[in-house]
Amino acid sequence: MTQMIESNERLNAIQEQIAKAAKLAQREAQDVRLIAISKTRSADEIRPLLDTGHRFFGENRVQEAAAKWPALRDEYDDVKVHLVGQLQSNKAEDAVQLFDAIHSLDRPSLVKALAKAMDKLGRRIPCFIQVNIGEESQKGGCAISDLPDLVESADAAGIEVPGLMCVPPSSVNPAPYFALLAKLAKDHGLPRLSMGMSGDFETAIKLGATHIRVGTALFGFRT
Repeated sequence: MTQMIESNERLNAIQEQIAKAAKLAQREAQDVRLIAISKTRSADEIRPLLDTGHRFFGENRVQEAAAKWPALRDEYDDVKVHLVGQLQSNKAEDAVQLFDAIHSLDRPSLVKALAKAMDKLGRRIPCFIQVNIGEESQKGGCAISDLPDLVESADAAGIEVPGLMCVPPSSVNPAPYFALLAKLAKDHGLPRLSMGMSGDFETAIKLGATHIRVGTALFGFRT
């Protein structure tokens, strides 16, 4: 019960911050989807947040998600789990079977693997294209210059692309990167933006984020 109360307090605090940021941007708070990032969290750590009624979660790894979410889905109705981490092409079929959305489509080979998996399983799931917005060699995401071709390839393969995703460089002001992603999405007619985490989601909302990915602020620091 104590864990559920703490989870509810954290969730309420985040929702208040979302509402405040949305109001400043003259947006509706309900237009922002809060994805609770539950990577490295056990099922016992996740249940208190599920007990509050929250139903949208994000995971970084296919194997980790497969180990805990099928059982949790049996306990809780209408749970939606998004893959927000990098995806290997050989894990595409597992990902399509397990997740309700993917936020890390970033290369033509993955388009082919996901399309093949979706055709085989008879299941279509939306895939955000991840853009390497800071041109960082250590991060995933397609190059900005490759975005038009990747959008076209996904469309030709029958993959729904609702929007773009990014992880801006750390320790710098994220606003210019969020603004650039918003411009790129607008240029390509894509309405959704997956951007903003625990430390910068308010800035992301002010610049158009429709999906924010929050972990630490909801679950607390990892021990």
